[in-house]
Amino acid sequence: MKKLDIIELINKAMISKEMCRILFKYNYHYSYHFPLKTSEKLFLSANEDDFIIDGFSVRRFCDIKNIEIKNDKCIEIIKCEGVLDNITIPEIDITNWYSTFLSLSKLNINIIIEKESLDDDECEFVIGKIVRVVKTKVVFKHFDADGIWQEDYYEIPYSQITSITFACRYVDVFSKYV
Repeated sequence: MKKLDIIELINKAMISKEMCRILFKYNYHYSYHFPLKTSEKLFLSANEDDFIIDGFSVRRFCDIKNIEIKNDKCIEIIKCEGVLDNITIPEIDITNWYSTFLSLSKLNINIIIEKESLDDDECEFVIGKIVRVVKTKVVFKHFDADGIWQEDYYEIPYSQITSITFACRYVDVFSKYV
């Protein structure tokens, strides 16, 4: 799909509060998102998983391989369950990664930063908090799979980031125990 068609479809779904079924070039499976806000290169969405909203993500338009507005029984159930009634759009400037991280740093929450790829050896996943935001990268304090905060900070160039996830079950529950 062409980038303009993708942006047009996401904007349409955002205005009409519809769910998008999105295939990213770094994934073999579709994921489901309610677009909430767009910029020239990024979009903010509420992530749908089994009839609930499981946090938010900021992703790049350039990573979308295919997209369609989902209109089936699942949407009917989501509307009947009132899932969309409780979505509050986070106050985040998603103009670019720099502005996104500046906004998120003010919230003082733990987040996930990913570099996603079809090649497992190229993937990176870090969870933790923003320490410093500079023009070309974010400085990040992260914890490992055992919930132990690492002493060394992690510097992540914006060019390597495919997504940021926050306010999801995984981050929120894990963060209570680190």
